[in-house]
Amino acid sequence: MHAYIKEELLNQIKANKYKPGDKIPTELELCKDFNVSRTTVRTALNQLTLEGYLVRHQGRGTFVADQKLKQTLTQTVKRYSDQVAIQGKEAKIFVLSITVIPANEYLSQQLEVAHNDPIQCIERIRKANDEPTQYEIAYIPWNVAPGITETQAASSLYASLKNDFQVHVAKTIEHIEITLADEICSKHLDCELHAPCFYIETLAENENQEKVEYSRAYFRGDKTNFVLSEIILVLRTIRLDSKSYDASHRS
Repeated sequence: MHAYIKEELLNQIKANKYKPGDKIPTELELCKDFNVSRTTVRTALNQLTLEGYLVRHQGRGTFVADQKLKQTLTQTVKRYSDQVAIQGKEAKIFVLSITVIPANEYLSQQLEVAHNDPIQCIERIRKANDEPTQYEIAYIPWNVAPGITETQAASSLYASLKNDFQVHVAKTIEHIEITLADEICSKHLDCELHAPCFYIETLAENENQEKVEYSRAYFRGDKTNFVLSEIILVLRTIRLDSKSYDASHRS
């Protein structure tokens, strides 16, 4: 019954019977409407809250959450700021750090560079209306775009590659997983520890099929959904266990 109630409420939200900011009926009212126990209703509401469709305020009630940020999965289609602006939100990109590191064995394989070649490591947080939606670590070989600045990283990185370094990203391959927020992600995304997140690895190539960027990105599952465009998408499934989370899949 809780699955049925969840589906009914979700259909009403998506049909705009309940709009963002609207207060939904109380638990007691829903119990009467569906002729079920309070526990059943609470389970349905908890699931919708976890998935980002509802937000619960102590002493005030349960409200429909703001619509999730829609993003085109591949970054070669539209800039993040443009996608966010269309939805009436303000996009911001915060650069946490830009460092130069030697390529380890894994980065050497991904970016097809020699071991210990200099790689620029760029950590960023993307926000929509001051709410963090994405934490990203991007790796760009030094010889592809030497000396990327904070100003360049704080805008569209792919646009900066094209305009400032004449590097055109012609193709991206994305691997997407469902994962749980660890301590670092929880801090940067301002979400609870072990909250569900999308985890996406991206490998970008230029028109000569040369590797120009590799990135790892974490998206809040309750704030983001994706629009699939003409891309190569590889889906991988991992087991989510909130009691014993093995982060080894990220290495």
